Amino acid sequence: MRYLLMICTDENAVGALGPEEGAAMLAQYTAFGEEMGRRGVLLGGERLRPTTDATTVRVRGDEVLVADGPFAETKEQVGGYYMVDARDLDEAIEIASKIPGARHGTIEVRPIWER
Repeated sequence: MRYLLMICTDENAVGALGPEEGAAMLAQYTAFGEEMGRRGVLLGGERLRPTTDATTVRVRGDEVLVADGPFAETKEQVGGYYMVDARDLDEAIEIASKIPGARHGTIEVRPIWER
């Protein structure tokens, strides 16, 4: 079953990392990607631009409403995601627990509707 693993962290804290801390975090994410690639569960994933670059779109009646920024003010923001193919929720949780962002943020594990 496919799952979307959304990496939710405080983007201000991540942005405040020094060069050495940032390089160490990048190395951890690279190692995670390599391990999951070897296991054959990684279907894709990307890092997202910060919420300051986000645009929110709503339609009310016939009117399209566009706003800069995210829809909700939250402590943590979705900073990236992985899509994985796991046997079940238990394996998806195990994979999510290895994402470096789980150590200082939250990983939301959500199953994808299968057709």
